[in-house]
Amino acid sequence: MKTLYAIGEMLIDFTAQETGKLENTVTFRKNAGGAPANVAVCVSKLGGSANVITKLGKDGFGIFLEHTLRKEGVGTDYVFTTDEANTALAFVSRDETGERDFTFFRNPSADMLLNEKEVRSIPFGEGDILHFGSVDLCDAPVRAAHRVAIEAALGSGSLVSFDPNLRYMLWKSAQELLDTVRSFLPLADILKVSEEELFDITGISDEAEAVQSLFRGRVKLIFVTKGKDGSAAYTKKDYACVPVDRTSPVVDTTGAGDSFIGTILYQLLERGGLDGLSEKELTIMLERANRVATYVVAHEGAIPAMPVRGEVFKEKQI
Repeated sequence: MKTLYAIGEMLIDFTAQETGKLENTVTFRKNAGGAPANVAVCVSKLGGSANVITKLGKDGFGIFLEHTLRKEGVGTDYVFTTDEANTALAFVSRDETGERDFTFFRNPSADMLLNEKEVRSIPFGEGDILHFGSVDLCDAPVRAAHRVAIEAALGSGSLVSFDPNLRYMLWKSAQELLDTVRSFLPLADILKVSEEELFDITGISDEAEAVQSLFRGRVKLIFVTKGKDGSAAYTKKDYACVPVDRTSPVVDTTGAGDSFIGTILYQLLERGGLDGLSEKELTIMLERANRVATYVVAHEGAIPAMPVRGEVFKEKQI
């Protein structure tokens, strides 16, 4: 099987142990997090090969995060460190339904200082996948590092996956975030968006029409996640939609989208790419991704909640 490379932020999620607003929270639990790292851990725990490309502070939190990746079987050859900034932190409050609210401390954080030179030596190969989000597309050295990594991945025959994962509070304005995301969309072969993000990015309320508007540049495969309504997959000619188990408990939605796309990317690595994807295959991929995401939201945290293969699939099912 080929390798997933996930580039971007890795941080500490301090997850509230009581429901309610952040200002009323007394107790937090330290969890490893950051969307690209969550995706990499998901792939690794399902049985795939994964590496994280990021930068951490030379502090206790950075040490903890690197140790976490190693413990979960994720490669750390491209985890760089710096004493110029601390490891990023996020405080996560939750309401009674498990929905989250984030407060970030990264002004700047170590991940934002990842630079072009540091990513030039990454040995992307044909059939590998580079995955990224929008949090580290901010106006900092890490944005240029993303462009260099994407160019290198595409030049080597790798696929590129993009989950916008919109976090408006990290940007000077919503328009700046959306403009940046729109500029990176055509560089990806695979897109994953929530239905809310789909409308924000396209301004189109009809899902099918909105999705079709995103098929430009390299884009070949698009996934739309819909929370309790399941998920959908689109190619330029095929479509599949799969519901989720609404009876499953929801404790914490952190990592739901990351586990979804992580499971998708694991399956694409396993099958060797996008060529010849059928509606039946898309349906199976969605069923498996929904199952893993449902498992994750029934537990607290993102990385701590990621299942190993045997917890969600019978051996011959994936």
